[in-house]
Amino acid sequence: MFVKRKRGWEIAEAGATPERLFFARRALIGGAVAAGGIAAARPAAAGWLFASPKVAMRKLAPMPAPLDKRYQPGRALTPEQAATTYNNFYEFNDSKDVWQQAQRLPVTPWNIVVDGLVAKPFTIGLEDLIKRVGLEERLYRHRCVEAWAMTVPWTGFALARLVALAQPTAAAKYIVFTSLEDRKVMPGLSAGFYPWPYTEGLTLAEATNDLAFLAVGMYGHVLPPQDGAAIRLAVPWKYGFKSAKSIVRVTFTDRQPKTFWQQLQSSEYGFWANVNPAVPHPRWSQARERLIGTTEMVPTQIYNGYGEFVAPLYADMIKQGVRPTVLYR
Repeated sequence: MFVKRKRGWEIAEAGATPERLFFARRALIGGAVAAGGIAAARPAAAGWLFASPKVAMRKLAPMPAPLDKRYQPGRALTPEQAATTYNNFYEFNDSKDVWQQAQRLPVTPWNIVVDGLVAKPFTIGLEDLIKRVGLEERLYRHRCVEAWAMTVPWTGFALARLVALAQPTAAAKYIVFTSLEDRKVMPGLSAGFYPWPYTEGLTLAEATNDLAFLAVGMYGHVLPPQDGAAIRLAVPWKYGFKSAKSIVRVTFTDRQPKTFWQQLQSSEYGFWANVNPAVPHPRWSQARERLIGTTEMVPTQIYNGYGEFVAPLYADMIKQGVRPTVLYR
């Protein structure tokens, strides 16, 4: 008798029910947030918020790579058009059709600085890095803190490979990712209440977990500008804001960094940001998520369904009373 055993990430389609659930993170700006000291933005005075609808999508070169079959997402891929036209990229603007303005992003040449607590700091061009690490394709679920989700075929390589090239010292405990800050092409940087440049961070243990991935392509071609070209992070067990876009610096440090959204509103956006349906955002539930490109609402899974791969990272912390699955600390 054959018995099918469901994996942690699989969700029955019968579990999907219609539900009103979408609260944009932009509410941080639209309303007064006294605790974080953030002034409300004024759209009438911020001409960078909206782009011209006449901008054409950039033609992207193919980027074929063998598929790593270990991480089956358990749900259909998001249609490419939906995944590449519904994005957050605050360096350009805070609307979801940011893809239009993002076409301005120059992606070649692209260099990455690796510094901090490493054997020898260095700068490497993306093409040279790819030659050294190789490429593969992985199908990952992506869960935004705004309670929407996608399933994306990323092309790239395990972050652990870059860590190995960097040769961190014994003192290194964390990695900080810094995104491009180019005021010539990124009008959103004029919003002075944001703590630019965008930074995110992981522990070294998280970074060397095989699930942590650096993506340089998606849907079989190079990464579109709006999705974080030329290289971005993909950590699918965490909320999407942890996956830094357009990375230009990778810094190894012995101190836990205070990242972009933490600096902006630490009571709502914590360092760990592991997906947890049982812990609501202060202004909305995280129990369910909206699948972009469909009308479906489905239950959210702990660690976004990747617990079997990443839960051991936090076992000792949980024993000590720390709750890294909680977003807000």
